[in-house]
Amino acid sequence: MHSDHNNPAELLQEKRTWKIWWELIRPHTLTAAFVPVLLGTVIALIEEDVNGLLFAAMMIASILIQAATNLFNEYYDFKRGLDTEKSVGIGGGIVRHGMTPKLIMTLALSMYGIALLLGIYICAESSWWLAAVGLICMAVGYLYTGGPLPISSTPFGELFSGLFMGCFIILIAYFIQTGYVSPLAIWISVPSGILVGLINMGNNLRDHDGDKANGRKTLPIVLGPKRGITFMGIMFAVSYLWLIGLVLFGTTPWILLAFLSLPKAIQATKGFRGKTEPISMMPAMKATAQTNTFFGLLMAIGLFISYLIQ
Repeated sequence: MHSDHNNPAELLQEKRTWKIWWELIRPHTLTAAFVPVLLGTVIALIEEDVNGLLFAAMMIASILIQAATNLFNEYYDFKRGLDTEKSVGIGGGIVRHGMTPKLIMTLALSMYGIALLLGIYICAESSWWLAAVGLICMAVGYLYTGGPLPISSTPFGELFSGLFMGCFIILIAYFIQTGYVSPLAIWISVPSGILVGLINMGNNLRDHDGDKANGRKTLPIVLGPKRGITFMGIMFAVSYLWLIGLVLFGTTPWILLAFLSLPKAIQATKGFRGKTEPISMMPAMKATAQTNTFFGLLMAIGLFISYLIQ
C-alpha cells in the first residue's frame, strides 16, 4: 500500500503555506518595482532597439529588491517591537505564523544575492558604472528599516522610496538599453517617483498612531494626519498636472491616457479622510498602490502607441 500524499488536509496546509509566503513579500507593493522598469524600457524603445534579456533581468532584480526590502521591514519592525499579532498591513510571518526572524533575514539576503548576480550580468552587458548605482539602491533598501537610524523613522521615507524605487529604476531601465539618460526619461520619471513615494505615505498614515507611540518622526507625524492627507492630495494633483506639462513641451499626447487612473487617486485621498483605525485605511492604501500601477501602465501604453504609429 502506498500512502496518498494528496489528501485534502495536506493540500490545504500546502495552500496555506504558499499564502503565508505570498503575504510575506507584500505583493501589493511589488508594482512599485514592476511599473518603473516597464516605463523606462518603453521610453528606451522609442529611441533604440530593446534587449529582452536585459529587460527581464532588470525586472526580476527590481522585484527581488522590493520584496527583500519588505522582509527587512518585517525583521526590523519585529526586533524593535513595532509589530504585534494585531498589526495591520504587515506580512506577519514572525508574529502570526511562527517563522523565525533568522529565516526572514536569510530569505531577504538570498533575494539580494540573486538580485546582485542579475546586477552583475546587467553591468557586464551595459556599464560597470551601474554597479555603484545598484549598490546604493540596495543599501537604501536595507537602511530603510535597518541600521541605527532607519530612514523609515524619519520624515524622508517618502523622498527616498520615491527617488530610489521610482525615478532611479526608470532611469536605470532606460540606461541599460540605450547607454545614456535622456531628458525625456528624467522628466517622465518624476510623476512615477511621486506616486511610489505616496504608497509609502499611505503606509505611514495608517501606522501614524503606532509610529508616534514608538517615537518615530514620519512625514504624517511631522505634518499631522490631516495635513498629511492634504499633502497627499496635492502631490497626486502635481503628478497629473506634470503629464499636461510634458505634452505642452512636446511629449506625445498619448501619455494623457494616464488620466484614466485619476478616480483611484481621488478614492485614495478621500479614503484616508476622517479615518483613525488602521484597518479602515486599508482600502485607501490599496487605491494608492493601484494609482501608481494604473498611472504607470497607462503611461507606458500611451508611449508604446506613439512608438507604433510614429
